[in-house]
Amino acid sequence: MRILHWFRKDLRLDDNPALSAAARDASDDVVPFYASDPAWFARADIAATRVRFVLGALAELSAAIAARGSRLALAHGDPAEVLPRAARAANADAVYWNDEYEPALRERDDRVERALEAAGVKTKRFHDRLLVPPGFVMNGTGNPYTIYTPFRNACEALPTPEPHARVERLASHALPSPRLATFERLGFTEPASAPWPAGESHAHRRLQRFLGGTGPEPGAGLARYATDRDFPAVPATSQLSADLKFGTIGIRRVAHGVLGAAAGDERLRDHAAKFIEELRWRDFFAHVLWHFPHVEHGAFRREFDALRWGGTDDEFAAWCEGRTGFPIVDAGMRELAATGLMHNRVRMIVASFLTKDLLIDWRRGERWFMTHLVDGDLASNNGGWQWAAGTGTDAAPYFRIFNPVLQGERFDPVGRYVRRWCPELMLVTDDFIHRPWQAPPPLVAEAGVALGKDYPLPIVDHAQRREAALAMYAQAKAGRATETPRSPRRPRSRPGTTREP
Repeated sequence: MRILHWFRKDLRLDDNPALSAAARDASDDVVPFYASDPAWFARADIAATRVRFVLGALAELSAAIAARGSRLALAHGDPAEVLPRAARAANADAVYWNDEYEPALRERDDRVERALEAAGVKTKRFHDRLLVPPGFVMNGTGNPYTIYTPFRNACEALPTPEPHARVERLASHALPSPRLATFERLGFTEPASAPWPAGESHAHRRLQRFLGGTGPEPGAGLARYATDRDFPAVPATSQLSADLKFGTIGIRRVAHGVLGAAAGDERLRDHAAKFIEELRWRDFFAHVLWHFPHVEHGAFRREFDALRWGGTDDEFAAWCEGRTGFPIVDAGMRELAATGLMHNRVRMIVASFLTKDLLIDWRRGERWFMTHLVDGDLASNNGGWQWAAGTGTDAAPYFRIFNPVLQGERFDPVGRYVRRWCPELMLVTDDFIHRPWQAPPPLVAEAGVALGKDYPLPIVDHAQRREAALAMYAQAKAGRATETPRSPRRPRSRPGTTREP
């Protein structure tokens, strides 16, 4: 039996459920195949940073496959057309792949499955990207969870899935294996942000640095995760978000690595538990998107679609460019522009600021993130923005309004993060680094910064905008009594389709 494995967001040979099953079922006669989809490049929320990451990951995957005596077959076009053609050319009896969970990608995969079945080729689909796939946990009434804590509790009652062994043998074949397209040939220009090292080997090195605390500061990583993960100047996070997004490392490999480290060192147990909890947030947002696909374009709580957003284009531009006059906000937006990434705590701060200080529609911020983030993921990005905007799954989230000054003082107390990304504030004292406009004139002069020229004055008054935001949300909420979405999407299995955890 010959099987074509369709690589997508699983750009690795290790811990790959569909590839592992194909190697087992085909007695190692597995043809590796990747199809670039024109529809993906045409999306309005495409980010050049992510295209660059995928090209780097594909280059490493291609080299790894070549080292095993095979070649990564490549094609460009609608997968519903190129997959049947490739399967016929490879004399494949079946095509295996790992499922996607976004609405448009689910529809595409169903089209591919129908086209392959019409061509007489079997298909088999697997779960991969989450610890607990959608539909595997439901509440006591048989409905999907819409609150994180009971969702997490239900998931924790399940065993953590085991990683799959690395596939070492792949088939030789005659399918086309052209050179990877260049950035320019795909119609993109090199982004201003620094490239993020992409590929399976880089992902595993990042995991080992996180587990072993061998990052830029001694004792960094997992050993500081639970206590320091919210401090953007501290290297306490895994830096694996883009790898999990594009599957250059398996989520089971990550989870078992973290749990294994904690099993060998009791001091790491609380840190490991907190890290796994954060992975479950990623699962939770994917489940919400799966069951309630309307969140892709609107509020989870539909009454908040009636919000009358204010704000101006000039204010939005100031937010995008990191010149709002609030240092922690500006530092985050400049980090995004320079790196294609942003610390998670700072993502929450800048999102709260856009929606509840500038009173600008969360969807504008969500789109800005997706067009710049190397780790931009529809479910996680959407879930995070709706959480911050107060339109998501929390019971009474619109009351949560971050004060950007207090957030900066709490999570960047001596201004290390701000000074890195806002160097014009380098000499402002710690007492005023998050509110330089309140510093006595002699201190401002001594710091060598001309407020309003070298660094902007605040573009809004936080206290005033806070009251305006509360009124705006209360008005929208009062306009509709229903606070939960209707008609959640029920999990289904199509005839002839197998999905395995």
